Amino acid sequence: MLCQFSFKNFKSYREETIFDFQAASIPEFADSLLKSKVTSKGKEDVKGSSLLPVGVVYGPNGGGKSNLLQALSCLISTVVRPIHDLEKSRERLIIQQRVKATPFLLDGGSREQPVEFEVFFRQGKNEYRYCLSLLDGDIVAESLHWRAIGGKRTGTVFEREASGVVLGPSISKTSINTSVNPKMPYLSFLAINYDIPVIAEVQKWFESCIIMNYANPIVESVIMLSSSDAEKNRIIQALNDMGIDIAGYRFDDEEKQLYTRRVMEGKVYELNYSEESDGTRKLIAALPIVLLALREGRLVIIDELDAKLHPKLLRYVISMFKNPKLNTSGAQLLFTSHDMATMKNTVFRRDEIWFAAENAKHESSIYSLYEIRREDNERVNSTAAFDKQYMEGRYGADPYLTNMLSGGDWM
Repeated sequence: MLCQFSFKNFKSYREETIFDFQAASIPEFADSLLKSKVTSKGKEDVKGSSLLPVGVVYGPNGGGKSNLLQALSCLISTVVRPIHDLEKSRERLIIQQRVKATPFLLDGGSREQPVEFEVFFRQGKNEYRYCLSLLDGDIVAESLHWRAIGGKRTGTVFEREASGVVLGPSISKTSINTSVNPKMPYLSFLAINYDIPVIAEVQKWFESCIIMNYANPIVESVIMLSSSDAEKNRIIQALNDMGIDIAGYRFDDEEKQLYTRRVMEGKVYELNYSEESDGTRKLIAALPIVLLALREGRLVIIDELDAKLHPKLLRYVISMFKNPKLNTSGAQLLFTSHDMATMKNTVFRRDEIWFAAENAKHESSIYSLYEIRREDNERVNSTAAFDKQYMEGRYGADPYLTNMLSGGDWM
């Protein structure tokens, strides 16, 4: 499970930026929070802080929403790409976007500085902190540390600087090569060449992350079909729950076409997948991945999840991750959205809503709704009309929206 992600000097983000999945001490949707249960000596205990199942990023076009997700996607793809290319993956990869580590380009010096990433996550009984810095495609610094969930003592797996690699006690062996290509993460190098339990656990987390970008129309044409009747039934049931009356589907191997089925007055009719509505096609493409994430406890990163979806359908997808009866394995959803209809206190906690915006120097920054203070220095109420207050500019004014609402000149 993702705890926290930070980065610096990536695209429109010049300064250090922190996105947090660690839950604040607020009462909303307490039963939806993810808790790490660790079994020791036959006894199961809850360890560590509670984590959020969902995070959504709002903001104007060009504010930095997509770049935030791309920063995390860049780190993940940088680690897993060489492992996958050499067929050493341990998990099925679902990454539909590879992102280059591009620095901030709108000042005199940032392009000469490294792009920096740091991710803090949980896998198994441990918490890991992985850092990676890249400059012109070369890795200039990298490190991996660990500790038991809820523990205080931190151990070093490895540290890499320009002078070389230093191995920690958990993998310090004379047989391990510390000489590596400057363009390859040492984490990837170890995963490819050695069978080390701590590396395999970290590798599994990175490979389990799912990256999708619905700004790219090709994504909807890539469908993960299952031959399992149980899996098909779960997908059909979810579609039916959302009011889409599909009775089944089949894939024609000869035609390489997917057909959906409906029953009208006792007779079965088939419709080519391409003839379905945009929203239905998107759901058919996305649901198998969502159900896989819920079953296996994966992180799903989706740009423009709301595109072509009715707000009620978007709310249903969100609710799947927030339902403790469905989300039993610690799955998480991080997505961008423009949909105001779901910016509600009946859908999200205040610490699940984030905003991205640019300043006059075209530098992006993010902040959560929970961080915002009113004029009286009190936090935004949990019962507030989030969508209405956002449109009024109370959470960081969008000049376009402000001018529209005030009747100003915005054309």
